[in-house]
Amino acid sequence: MQFFEQFTDLAPLSILVNIIDIMLVWYVIYKVLTLIQGTKAVQLLKGIFVIILARIGTWFFGLETLEWMLKQVIEFGFLAIIIIFQPEIRRALEQLGRGRLFQRSTSQLEEEQTRLIEAMKKSVSYMAKRRIGALISIEKDTGLNEYIETGIQTDADITSELLINIFIPNTPLHDGAVIIQRQKIMAAACYLPLSENPFISKELGTRHRAALGLSEVTDAITIVVSEETGSISVASNGNLNRDLSLDQFTELLRLQWFGPKAEEVTTSKWTWRGKKNG
Repeated sequence: MQFFEQFTDLAPLSILVNIIDIMLVWYVIYKVLTLIQGTKAVQLLKGIFVIILARIGTWFFGLETLEWMLKQVIEFGFLAIIIIFQPEIRRALEQLGRGRLFQRSTSQLEEEQTRLIEAMKKSVSYMAKRRIGALISIEKDTGLNEYIETGIQTDADITSELLINIFIPNTPLHDGAVIIQRQKIMAAACYLPLSENPFISKELGTRHRAALGLSEVTDAITIVVSEETGSISVASNGNLNRDLSLDQFTELLRLQWFGPKAEEVTTSKWTWRGKKNG
């Protein structure tokens, strides 16, 4: 009761300030979790929670020696956290520097999106005409860092010339997937998980199975150019849209990448020749 009496004695302005303070704390926690999503920092954060729970357990059961050891780990852990989370901290500071005051205008963002779509369209068109096999995955909300780590990191701007050059046969990076993260070509020659769906058409090769496999465990968009037929396919949300024309591919990519959420873009509106899951 004393707690509630103290709360009711607060002035309305103080109550409003406390509410804003709590909301800001939760917002910061949310942004931190969003920042480390899809990185190894998630596992490290789980380890920190385990140590804290163990510290509480040692205090509850009176395990004095173990309690002292964990206390030292927690006290000196701040410096270790700065070292371990250095990439995430640097990225957070970079994003802070690119805050709303420094963001580009809507027209500039639209121009950048158009440039990216045109680069993808040009590269896919070139490879489809010449039957150059390609596998390109675009990260959305689910992190793809574990797959990026299996390839050769590039961290390069998206250009049609670079994408075409990567997939030219008999080059060091052509075998595997290109992964696009934060509108950058982050890595090439990456390994993707193959789909285990037993109903997939047997005519589909490894690239299509890898595209479907990734779409079953993440919300990524994966583009496939067939080496045998030159056909263009797009996999997302466990579905494979096959044999797309260049215009259909461009429209679908724009919707999936920069339009509404992927689950809101249903394949029922399309009329191309292609079936889900094979």
